[in-house]
Amino acid sequence: MKVVVGLGNPGAKYERTRHNAGFWVIARLAEKLSITGTKEKWSAIVGETFVSGEKVLLVQPLTFMNKSGDSVRQIVEYFPQIKPASDIVVIYDDMDLPPGVIRLRQQGSSGGHNGMKSIVNALREQSICRIRIGIGRPDKQDVIDYVLQRPGVEDEQAIEESVNLAVEAVVLTLNSGFQHAMNKYN
Repeated sequence: MKVVVGLGNPGAKYERTRHNAGFWVIARLAEKLSITGTKEKWSAIVGETFVSGEKVLLVQPLTFMNKSGDSVRQIVEYFPQIKPASDIVVIYDDMDLPPGVIRLRQQGSSGGHNGMKSIVNALREQSICRIRIGIGRPDKQDVIDYVLQRPGVEDEQAIEESVNLAVEAVVLTLNSGFQHAMNKYN
């Protein structure tokens, strides 16, 4: 069983903001995998499908970014067979990468991202596969305002390219493993 978690904030107010890049990926992935129905479970919106005979959950936590770990912990507690290091992929925005760039990692700290920090703390595990979506840094603008705003047209197009790459990376992960995806997309 695999769990793919896209981080973001729930609600129309945040829908196309930079901080919701993880939600963008889950929505696009649901289209690609033909997931039409979702449920509200484990403090998240959850879609289910099978890829290569294995159950896959697509998850958008409804706990707001800084409490994302609460939702992921509920899923891991419900499915004790899930191993965070090999069965979970977390997708989130990263200001240290320019728009249009993605990076895949199998472990590490949260890098200052509060959503990832919440997951690492909730699971007491740093070995969690992650796909970071570049959103760039603001020049002079406050960081919180920057991530909670919609990007301009140019940045939005670049982030859309990143989203498409992340979707491809997740599909490759589900079919061939995260290491193959890292080799191709890093």
